Amino acid sequence: MTSVASSSPDDAVRARDRLDRATASLDPPLAVVDLDALDANAGDLVRRAAGKPIRVASKSVRNRDVLRRVLARPGFSGVLAYALPEALWLASGDDPVSTDVVVGYPSADRGALRRLATDATGAARVTLMVDSVAHLDLIDSVVPPGQRAELRICLDVDASLRAAGGRVHVGVRRSPVHSPAEAVALAHAVASRPGFRLVGVMVYEAQIAGVQDAPANRRVRGLAVRRMQAVSGRELAGRRAAVVDAVSSVADLEFVNGGGTGSVERTAAEGAVTEVAAGSGLYNPVLFDGYRAFTGRPAAFFAAPVTRLPAPGTVTVAGGGWIASGPPGADRLPVPTYPAGLRWLPTEGVGEVQTPLRGAAAARLAVGDRVWFRHAKAGEVCEHVDELHALAGDELTGTMRTYRGEGRSFG
Repeated sequence: MTSVASSSPDDAVRARDRLDRATASLDPPLAVVDLDALDANAGDLVRRAAGKPIRVASKSVRNRDVLRRVLARPGFSGVLAYALPEALWLASGDDPVSTDVVVGYPSADRGALRRLATDATGAARVTLMVDSVAHLDLIDSVVPPGQRAELRICLDVDASLRAAGGRVHVGVRRSPVHSPAEAVALAHAVASRPGFRLVGVMVYEAQIAGVQDAPANRRVRGLAVRRMQAVSGRELAGRRAAVVDAVSSVADLEFVNGGGTGSVERTAAEGAVTEVAAGSGLYNPVLFDGYRAFTGRPAAFFAAPVTRLPAPGTVTVAGGGWIASGPPGADRLPVPTYPAGLRWLPTEGVGEVQTPLRGAAAARLAVGDRVWFRHAKAGEVCEHVDELHALAGDELTGTMRTYRGEGRSFG
């Protein structure tokens, strides 16, 4: 597969023409999902998982039609949701998106906990995430165990690399549960309390799955990242196996979840892991261009119209400031992709109401033309539009409503 970063000038012209022709009757801003690229990326994720099922990370998709399309493919099973209200929505009704939804983060939403606890069907389809007894206490305070359905529980175990007696921390700040002893202690706490059933363990290695190991034009950083990931991967493989072995002595686990788009092969190869999570690799946003293990096809684009020609070699588009979450930096900004050769101005970046762009391609743009961008992250593009226009071949085949378009907001 060919990425935008490595495509030829002719490829870029053809890609732009394809998007422009297909959406000629529509007014930007608008977003497109390329179903051919999406399907190719899904197939590549399955290949990389080498037989282990992939649980789709919904925060990287945020579109029920896309979730259904992916889950209909062999190799995908279940959803990793990012909020309990979202999980209830995806698992509800006679035609749910999935009957197996794990909430990837602990929830303090009392209303949603109450709805789950008083809904036997929902309680059978949704698994809650906990990393402390405080989460169990909160649930019990909302609906006591004798007044609710039994709730499915997954333990969130910290995957970060710790060194120098804890003074060095490489990874994200998630669960306080790090060692096998801490995990088994929490497992006993869950198992000993009525109204809870321990069914899973999740260990997400963000420092491996979510960090580019071959960033463009940053060779030294790439070498440092790869060394860190090698050390962290070896440490985690042994610790994850020990955690699973310890927790399995307390409860019969249905699943052990790990990994993400950037670490599918590495995580799937571990015997202790029964499934991997992935979502960003379906849309393949900019932050996933710099990995050695795979090359995805960009599948999600958004367009902004040219509204000004303020100076030779410069155009201004309306809006464009669809900035990604995370540490502030240039890598969180959307990338002007088609026509090739445009760049935003350091003094303005991408703006709320206008974005000046400079480059040779500006001379060939007129007021009313459009510039196509790729978002830095995956699902966040759906927070800006009500629908994704579905592109198959050279034609639009319909629209896919985003969470926002369905009137849903989950934070």
